[in-house]
Amino acid sequence: MTRGKLRIYLGAAPGVGKTYAMLSEAHRRLERGTDVVVGFVEHHDRPRTEVLLHGLEQIPRRVLDYRGTRFTEMDVDAVLARRPAVALVDEMAHTNVPGSRNEKRWQDIKELLHAGIDVISTVNIQHLESLGDVVENITGVRQRETVPDAVVRKADQIELVDMSPEALRRRMAHGNIYDPGKVDAALSNYFRPGNLTALRELALLWVADRVDDYLREYRSEHDIRDTWQARERIVVGITGGPEGRTLIRRGARLATKGAGGEIMAVYISHSDGLTPLNTASPEELAVQRTLVEDLGGTFHHVIGDDVPDALLEFARGVNATQIVLGSSRRKAWQYVFGPGVGATVARESGPDLDVHIVTHGEVAKGRGLPMSRGARLGRGRIAAGWLTGLGGPVLLTWVLLVLDPALGLPNEVLLFLFATVLAALLGGTLPALASAAAGSLLLNYYFTPPVEAFTIADARNIVALVVFFAVAVAVASVVDLAARRTSQAARLRAESEVMSLLAGSVLRGEASLESLLERVRETFGMESVSLFERQRGEDGWTRVGHVGSGAGELTTPDDADADMPVGDDMALALTGRKLPAADRRVLGAFAGQAAVVLERQRLAAEAVDARKLAEGNRIRTALLAAVSHDLRTPLAAIKAAVTSLRSDDVAWSAEDEAELLAAIEDGADRLDALVGNLLDMSRLQTGTVTPLLREADLDEVVPKALAGVPEGSVTLRIPETLPMVTVDPGLLERSVANVVENAVKYSPPGTPVLVQASTLGGRVELRVVDRGRGVPDSGKDRIFEPFQRYGDAPRGAGVGLGLAVARGFAEALGGTLVAEDTPGGGLTMVLTLRAAPGRGTPAQAELPAQATT
Repeated sequence: MTRGKLRIYLGAAPGVGKTYAMLSEAHRRLERGTDVVVGFVEHHDRPRTEVLLHGLEQIPRRVLDYRGTRFTEMDVDAVLARRPAVALVDEMAHTNVPGSRNEKRWQDIKELLHAGIDVISTVNIQHLESLGDVVENITGVRQRETVPDAVVRKADQIELVDMSPEALRRRMAHGNIYDPGKVDAALSNYFRPGNLTALRELALLWVADRVDDYLREYRSEHDIRDTWQARERIVVGITGGPEGRTLIRRGARLATKGAGGEIMAVYISHSDGLTPLNTASPEELAVQRTLVEDLGGTFHHVIGDDVPDALLEFARGVNATQIVLGSSRRKAWQYVFGPGVGATVARESGPDLDVHIVTHGEVAKGRGLPMSRGARLGRGRIAAGWLTGLGGPVLLTWVLLVLDPALGLPNEVLLFLFATVLAALLGGTLPALASAAAGSLLLNYYFTPPVEAFTIADARNIVALVVFFAVAVAVASVVDLAARRTSQAARLRAESEVMSLLAGSVLRGEASLESLLERVRETFGMESVSLFERQRGEDGWTRVGHVGSGAGELTTPDDADADMPVGDDMALALTGRKLPAADRRVLGAFAGQAAVVLERQRLAAEAVDARKLAEGNRIRTALLAAVSHDLRTPLAAIKAAVTSLRSDDVAWSAEDEAELLAAIEDGADRLDALVGNLLDMSRLQTGTVTPLLREADLDEVVPKALAGVPEGSVTLRIPETLPMVTVDPGLLERSVANVVENAVKYSPPGTPVLVQASTLGGRVELRVVDRGRGVPDSGKDRIFEPFQRYGDAPRGAGVGLGLAVARGFAEALGGTLVAEDTPGGGLTMVLTLRAAPGRGTPAQAELPAQATT
């Protein structure tokens, strides 16, 4: 079923006339005979808008009871059952009453579109999801009802309904928008001139970006590459903290200001499972991942012990142009530990990356308590632990001897115990044991009578030293056990996050093997990831998937730095570094999913092949039908004429013989055209059409293509100044002939078909314009399918291959053939061809190994 088309009237502010414009369009379509119904339109007691509802069929609304109050919503089931050509659905961002079919009205609209119903809707610029924060800053009002930008951007048509702030305020003052009692409050609050001007600017900029999208699509279709604007890629660094949503929306606004902008949210965690700021919430990360995907971006989970380096490496790896980070949440005293991620990234980004530091409501509020502190001790902490364990007792001994050598053994033992506990907290078990041993020896030698000797006169001092050593060992053991337990918890948490991302990708239907391998490479911080497969009964490996660099010589999984087998005949190979054993469990899950994705891709390819076979069967069936009727009709006419001429029973006059011979000739011409199209379509289907390209003039080729049409049925306008085109003249002649014959067939009697040519950049356009009844948008692509005849074309008028052959030949020449509406009625076929590099004498063609003309 063909998907319906969506047209949106985008308003710069409430009251500019979106609903009025939508209803006016409905009346225009109704006058043209289109089946239009009102699914849901809210006129808000505005007289002029309410008048436009008269004459339009309105689908009864569905009544819902909620908390003792009756509400009305659009009845989606009733609209689907009515199946109009066009449905009017007002207020796209509206939230439906609980108990409705969908939560949001834009979800209702998606159902109508999937059912093949065209929809005309309205939405205000302040209801777009990415602009929620900026609209709140401008107006002071938070919009609770929003619609994802991607939903609006996918509309087939977007029309801005705009009005100057002064005119809108006058409309408000005249009571055309709100009740008179609400006018003064509205004019002094939301409808202030500054607010309306800012909203108008937002709407103009957003629509301008949409125009850029249309322009980019047009340039891509016509292969116009001059003066192409660079694509903006915005990387947003998030930590799972509450400020992430603000950063993502800010990044989305930056991305939409450039043509083809792209936003990527990056969450970086340490290889031991700890987050960079120790405040990541899995629930908040899930919300932020959904938000960035709703805004048309992607979410990435990257492993990196150095957060600034990992962020910059990722940004440069994806050719990013800008990085968005939040202002630090650290308090002032916490800057003694370093400048922070934002300052480091800004300093090391270089001239190729712009860094945006965005303020938010959590600035300087502190990073909170660590969620999982004390995982595997780093080198810095171990070094500090050994320095404290060995140097601390020595330094403490010197201080005690200099300041107060007679402090007393109990106090001295407590001070040495403090140094041992500090060493345990910093470096773990071994530095603490070293501190305990050193402290015991120093206490014995300098502070236990007799001093400066390793002997102890009082037995009670022996007990004190033994207790001191035992307490030191116990504290060191407890600290080390806590660190190991925390490390295990952090590892399990990191694995659960990765598994959650993997499961989410499966549920979202991400079926690309390359994207999955890229996620593996990002997760484990590897240079490259490859998937190898071995055919059953064979020894060699075949690489079926690869991302990254640095594995050019990798031919088997055994040569990789890390590999994970999947059954007996498949393995995942990684290069870049050795993976610890703890990572293999997660790697195994990725490997299993890679095997599933590969199998799914192969099944999809087999389904495509099956569809091609089905299409071939359909074409063969249609061919048999064509042979049984369309080919037999001219044969029957030829047979009857020949039989009549050979009959001895009738004396034919010269005029009768001429008429019979003309019928034979006409039938033969029709047979020749039909067989020629069948053979051409067969060659196109089998891919045996090899064009013989050379430079040629259109004013030489096109007149030859008009030989088969009646004289006076075509008006030809080809300027002599046109550049030459690089084509196969034979294929071009056949393509133009089919298009012109089709136009003449459907053009009204006495109205000639116009054939004219012009230049556009490095292309030449040949337009065949007729004034027939035209073709609706839904049928413009279908008329190029094989064995399709539009409308009520009679049997015997051809097998429906002319336009299919014409488009096939045009694409073989590197051009395009599309259908457009003729202004004022009719259909225009636009044939676009490549212009030759220069104008001059046509060059001799270079013959390929096998050429078909």
